[in-house]
Amino acid sequence: MTARAELSSPQDANPARPPHLGPLVQYALLAGPLLSMLDSSIVNVAVEPIARELHAGLTTVQWTVSGYLLALGVGLAGTAYLARRFGTRPVYQVSVIAFTVASALCALAPDAAVLVAARALQGLVAAPLVPLAMSMLLGRATGAARSISPAAGIMLFLGPALGPTVGGALIGAAGWRAIFLINVPIGLVGLYLVYRHLPDYREEHTDPLDIVGLILFGAGVALLSYVLEVFGEHTLSTGEIVGLLLVSFALLAGYGLHATQTLHPLLRLSLFRLRTFRASVVGSYVTRLGIGGIPFLFPLLYQVGMGFTPIQSGALMMPQAIAAMSLKVTMPKILARFGYRAVLVSNTIIIGVMILGFSTIGIGTPVWLIVLQLFAYGFFTSLQYTSMNTLVYAEIDEEEASAASSIASTMQQMSISFGVAAASLVTAFFLPATARGNPPIFIRGVHRAFYVLGAMTIVSTIVFRKLKRDDGNAVSTHKEPHGG
Repeated sequence: MTARAELSSPQDANPARPPHLGPLVQYALLAGPLLSMLDSSIVNVAVEPIARELHAGLTTVQWTVSGYLLALGVGLAGTAYLARRFGTRPVYQVSVIAFTVASALCALAPDAAVLVAARALQGLVAAPLVPLAMSMLLGRATGAARSISPAAGIMLFLGPALGPTVGGALIGAAGWRAIFLINVPIGLVGLYLVYRHLPDYREEHTDPLDIVGLILFGAGVALLSYVLEVFGEHTLSTGEIVGLLLVSFALLAGYGLHATQTLHPLLRLSLFRLRTFRASVVGSYVTRLGIGGIPFLFPLLYQVGMGFTPIQSGALMMPQAIAAMSLKVTMPKILARFGYRAVLVSNTIIIGVMILGFSTIGIGTPVWLIVLQLFAYGFFTSLQYTSMNTLVYAEIDEEEASAASSIASTMQQMSISFGVAAASLVTAFFLPATARGNPPIFIRGVHRAFYVLGAMTIVSTIVFRKLKRDDGNAVSTHKEPHGG
């Protein structure tokens, strides 16, 4: 990739040699992903307080989570083009500014409708933060590899790990609006560091933006997510739901046809001809439909069913993140020893069984047992994500890496959003309107939701069984696979 670099120091002015990114620059870059990941998880513990203060239903408030993730997924589809066209630093700066403003709008929202709209805006403008930061940190913008400092690497885990705990503490101390206000000072500091220290890369020639594809794909995904959400509230008739589903499927099918006929499609669907890429992306999507709803169900179980405070609920989400962080070093060894097919097939079944096991958690369950279950779940889900994310690049060359990353990231965010929507739909189906005032009935409804999500996860094993035994071996034995 031919790149032009605008750098802050004269000695790094040679674009052929990627500049060394010192710790300060790495922290500046990671401020964006940290904000995005923190916001993806921090709101989960706030659903119940928001619903109570704004006098809205849980399924309505759940749009603050799924709407954010959906908009994030749609925005990812156009991120690569924006970075190539306008440069990494300007796009990153604008994204941080817009994210900070959207956070302030969330904090000032007078009702659920405004909050959901502000959260969707927040997700849309957050889309460039993670891929651009990782691209510059790992040298993908220049085609050369860099290493991330250990301290900066640990920061990548802070968002998911600290989100529920920090959210619970802020809600307990200052109310749910504080979880959005905290983004303002973090965003301003990150913006200053980016402005002073961040290099800028852009391509001399960029392909035109696939506007038609963006409209077809974005509208189809947004409409499908909307149908999933309102279906749980029973606000539309069966005929209306079927009609909207047909329209959304027609839009997505239209994009599929359009992508095969245009020279520079938004997402290169031809990559799905590669077996490992297809298994990884489709398998990741289906698996996350079950796993993606767990962060939504647990805060409800803890706060509404078991009577825990938001900070207690957030603290009980920590074991999962701690396990993922502390045992990360063992995962490449497991993949190298057993191979992708064996790991993904067996690990998916294990995760599904563990989700079914969450149905044993209730008012009388000892805290140490909950912590043990979540710690084990955190390890196996992290192994699942590591396997699926690296398998994407098993048959991808350097020229196709950007297109593969765009599809994988977009599908990943869509699956998380749909997973939350599925959990919301299942919960609404099993929980009557009076359940919130009756903890035993509420807990029983959440347990049934765990049954459905666990079964969905186990069924997703079918996708990974299509892999061959040696698929992904080149990636599992390589020190640093594409995409980290």
